[in-house]
Amino acid sequence: MTEDDPVNVIPARMVNEFVYCPRLFYLEFVDRLFAENDDVAQGRHTHRRVDQPGGDLDELPAHPAIRARSVWLSSESLGLAARIDMVQGDGDSVLPVDYKKGVAPAEGVWPSDEVQVGVQVLLLRDHGYRCDRAAVWYEGGRERRYVEVGDALTARVLELAAEMRVVASAARAPLPLISSPKCPRCSLVGLCLPDETNARLARSQLPPRRIVPRDPDHRPLYITEPGAFVGVSRGRVEVTRDKEKLESVRLIDVSQVSVFGRVQVSTQALTEFFARDIPVFYFSYGGWLNGSATGLPAKNVELRRRQVTASADFASRAAVRMVEGKIRNSRTLLRRNGRGDVRLVVAQLAELVGAAGRAVRTAELLGIEGTAARLYFSQFNAMLRAAPPDGLPVFDFAGRNRRPPRDPVNALLSFCYSLLTKDLLGVLLGVGFDPYQGVYHRPRFGRPALALDLAEEFRPLVADSVVVTVLNNGELTAADFLSRAGGVQLTPEGRRTVLRAYERRLDQEVTHPEFKYRISYRRVMDVQARVLAAYLLGELPDYVPFVTR
Repeated sequence: MTEDDPVNVIPARMVNEFVYCPRLFYLEFVDRLFAENDDVAQGRHTHRRVDQPGGDLDELPAHPAIRARSVWLSSESLGLAARIDMVQGDGDSVLPVDYKKGVAPAEGVWPSDEVQVGVQVLLLRDHGYRCDRAAVWYEGGRERRYVEVGDALTARVLELAAEMRVVASAARAPLPLISSPKCPRCSLVGLCLPDETNARLARSQLPPRRIVPRDPDHRPLYITEPGAFVGVSRGRVEVTRDKEKLESVRLIDVSQVSVFGRVQVSTQALTEFFARDIPVFYFSYGGWLNGSATGLPAKNVELRRRQVTASADFASRAAVRMVEGKIRNSRTLLRRNGRGDVRLVVAQLAELVGAAGRAVRTAELLGIEGTAARLYFSQFNAMLRAAPPDGLPVFDFAGRNRRPPRDPVNALLSFCYSLLTKDLLGVLLGVGFDPYQGVYHRPRFGRPALALDLAEEFRPLVADSVVVTVLNNGELTAADFLSRAGGVQLTPEGRRTVLRAYERRLDQEVTHPEFKYRISYRRVMDVQARVLAAYLLGELPDYVPFVTR
């Protein structure tokens, strides 16, 4: 352990997290993961005053009374550090006060709060101050509780610090708590997936609770107007063209930004997006994903290291399951929406699912996937209405073609696949993956191979489903497409229509086939990326694709 290793100095808040849940401590302290929920936001509001530094602790010997806020102390000998919300002194001794948003228990303080203020007392003593007890202010009940810090609590704090260093030095996080009432209120529940992990490890026979957080309130922002300019002003994203305001959205309502064609994004806007972990995706005017701009990568270094050092066997097993998921979902979509006799192809796809599961070489798996795709797209036309309403044109599909797509259906498929890749690229970056290091698609310059891997199981469920829906519902007409240089692309208005349909599909909830709770496709993508991460880190024995029946 090097001199500047952060494990040498453990913050008091992390001691609190460790007592609450060792896995939470590891995810926050080692993997540097963070998420905000209502409890975190309320806690920040409770600390809004005491987090503003005020007073000076060094003034104590010269003054009979002191009130210092947001005091930072650390000790190399203890290996501990803390930011103390409030330090009060009466000329003889000092009292640290910690502010909590909740209510106190029937007696005393909560165990995690007890050890946290215990750390604060030890640090004050180490800096030469007399300190025998601490106080915890519970905002929810508007009352102060006191904690006497004697030999027993001192020993407990030092023992916990030693345990934490052992856990922090481990290659993987501790396993989740089993059916704990702590999990639903935890801000990292959507990253930890405790019930889902325990179910797959057979550690719990209880059905997983629906404690995956609801979909976030913020949503993607799409800018499709040629010549638009994207800036920020007073906490809002401002989209203008020739000084005319096209759109104004609060920054807190934006999850990602996608620009199409000739759109400029200011440096100030990019800086603000990076600070808020808002990725920016750049598309060509025709809808090809050209690249992305993000801030510094997620701090989950161990995950990226495992990606690089993963064995060929690991990659092969994950690739097999992804292809299985794609073929299963293609079969389901065709069986549900096919008009006419598609039974033969549906049966052939079922056989190819089994063949994919038995594949041992990547070349063999590629051949099976290619055969399945050829069969599936040979019947894609059977899912489109032969007679659209109100005299709308018939959109025919004779086979898959691209770069450039030569007909409207292929133009729609290519565009929706680009949108899907964009979303999975953002999810993978958020989890901490290197999205260019794939397990199935070959890594190439500028190709997000892992995003394409994870997209396989979602192509039928999301992208293909959107194409079938907008065509069968008559949401597009021939006027929504342009033919140029032998290729077909969407007009700006047609693109906006597809974007609305795509976002509706992501918001649609589906019953999870394994965990049985309702979850949106937007959230499913995040869950699957975290399942893949858990498999890569050795927490789960296998990667299980998301399939519908």
